[in-house]
Amino acid sequence: MLESLPENLKPPAEMIDMAKELDRHYIPSRHPNFHPEGAPLDYYTRMDAERAIKYVGEIIGFVRSKIL
Repeated sequence: MLESLPENLKPPAEMIDMAKELDRHYIPSRHPNFHPEGAPLDYYTRMDAERAIKYVGEIIGFVRSKIL
């Protein structure tokens, strides 16, 4: 899907990596039976959450800069 964007709208490679990391958290953090043992909260740290929040902020900032 990103390949179809005009060059001036494509995100930088490091932002794509951020999105990939966020994507890896989507299902495991929401489904209690995803991990063989324990709840999702047993597998995530404060640092994971802070990094995810930072990445989301950067992605939203990039998108806003392209649409506003």
